[in-house]
Amino acid sequence: MDSRFHHSGSTPSEESALDMERICCNHLNLASTGPPVQSFTTTSTGQLSENNAAYFSWPTSSRLIDAAEDRANYFGNLLKVVSPETLNRLPTVQQATTLLELMTIRAFHSKILRRCSLGTAIGFRIRRGLLTDIPAILVFVARKVHRQWLTHIQCLPSALEGPGGVWCDVDVVEFSYYGAPASTPKEQLYSELVDDLRGSGLCIGSGSQVANQETFGTLGAIVKSRTGNRQVGFLTNRHVAVNLDYPNQKMFHPLPPCLGPGVYLGAVERATSFITDERWYGIFAGTNPETFVRADGAFIAFDEDLNMSNVTTSVKGIGEIGDVKVIDLQSPINSLIGKQVAKVGRSSGLTTGTIMAYALEYNDEKGICFFTDFLVVGENQETFDLEGDSGSLILLTGENKNEKPQPIGIIWGGTANRGRLKLKVGQPPENWTSGVDLGRLLDLLELDLITTNQRLTAALQDQRHASAPVFDSTVAESSPPNGKHEEDHKPLGIINLEEAPRGEFMNEEHQFIESFSVRSPVFQIGKSETSNASNLSPLKHEAQEISVSLQLGEPHSKKQKPSGSSSLDENHD
Repeated sequence: MDSRFHHSGSTPSEESALDMERICCNHLNLASTGPPVQSFTTTSTGQLSENNAAYFSWPTSSRLIDAAEDRANYFGNLLKVVSPETLNRLPTVQQATTLLELMTIRAFHSKILRRCSLGTAIGFRIRRGLLTDIPAILVFVARKVHRQWLTHIQCLPSALEGPGGVWCDVDVVEFSYYGAPASTPKEQLYSELVDDLRGSGLCIGSGSQVANQETFGTLGAIVKSRTGNRQVGFLTNRHVAVNLDYPNQKMFHPLPPCLGPGVYLGAVERATSFITDERWYGIFAGTNPETFVRADGAFIAFDEDLNMSNVTTSVKGIGEIGDVKVIDLQSPINSLIGKQVAKVGRSSGLTTGTIMAYALEYNDEKGICFFTDFLVVGENQETFDLEGDSGSLILLTGENKNEKPQPIGIIWGGTANRGRLKLKVGQPPENWTSGVDLGRLLDLLELDLITTNQRLTAALQDQRHASAPVFDSTVAESSPPNGKHEEDHKPLGIINLEEAPRGEFMNEEHQFIESFSVRSPVFQIGKSETSNASNLSPLKHEAQEISVSLQLGEPHSKKQKPSGSSSLDENHD
């Protein structure tokens, strides 16, 4: 959440699915946004501390070791259902039609694909920048050359077959590499919408600027907890909300007191950064024992003193939204790929784009495999997001104007200056944006989306009832049959593992952050916009951000607003 503002075409989000920092000319390293989070208290068994500290979920190494044999057996069994006579010839029947079939084919051939690519994704073949209806695995390479200049082992097949004879095309997409990062362009003139999102408006909601002591980003959605006291709060990226250099993780709008005017929103209750692939997708998505999905989310519960009449569930610039679009891997490929989407973020305001690919896979230099859910490209060569837009809600707009846009994900990163996808011959490289599957993230953090102000009112009422103290009544008429009220009190944001389905949470370890304030602290890490305390008020200080993707880019630098301005400049995340 930096104060730097990037124009479209420069540096969109701070971290992105194909862009990880350290890039080499011959090989772009795809790395995670940062090292594992260190915290005050860690329990690998899943047991929670006695206080109401917020927790950060992280996959445990012991669970990965236990799952390695299961993963090997899974792919060993897949091999048994592939006809040997079809391995060396072009398949002609049973073309893949679902997302799951494409993911299975890719997973089956992941070793070959990882050997000669920067990363892969699933979707449709792209021709001259346009999506076709041909199911394909997209393979990203640094440079496309004619087959005659490649050795046999460097050549990719034109099609791949998976278990049961199901096959799909292979589409090679060039990822253009640029040397030195371009200088950050001057900040664009603010639109009325962007001004509103940064604090000039009367209400706060999806798209509004949120900030902690050092970083800022975008509020994604108003949500409520499924557990504990049914707290109402908001969802954004973990890297926007959590900064473990601070003892308590508080969020403000538009600015923290040390930087300018602002209101305290609340503290982080729980957050996550990565999760193992089988828990996210329901299948082993790759052969690598260390395979993780980017699940960059944080839940911040609203402070009890916040004036909730200033909170709205509608998306500024768009209006009311519908229910979450759940992504079913058994659904047709065209139910997701090629769909038009929109987003509202504190840096770039309202933008539109197209979902070009799903389940992007890339590897870092240490051999760890990472996935991110969406790859979105903006319309008309425009960028879909800018630094500071991290956390923004991704909405399916649909063809029917009478239908409410459906939330499908949240932005967590975008193109870095050093690389972009080259989709069209003779055209400049495209900016792209990385997103997290909203439905799966809400389930992981045990949250429900609140889509209307009426539902918000009801949720606040439920929260008051759940948190109200319980007294034994002395009045016969109001006493229950047993003469005693019983209520189940559970620590805030803490999951009772004994009640969870078998295996549900045992593969996570929880890292707790001690609460030094009345409310549980918010913790953030990852790609958020950072600025120096020394000149944070103008927010002119730049901070680099880590790109997560095919290592296709570098950390974004932040831009500040001109001195004298009280609002943060742009920065992603």
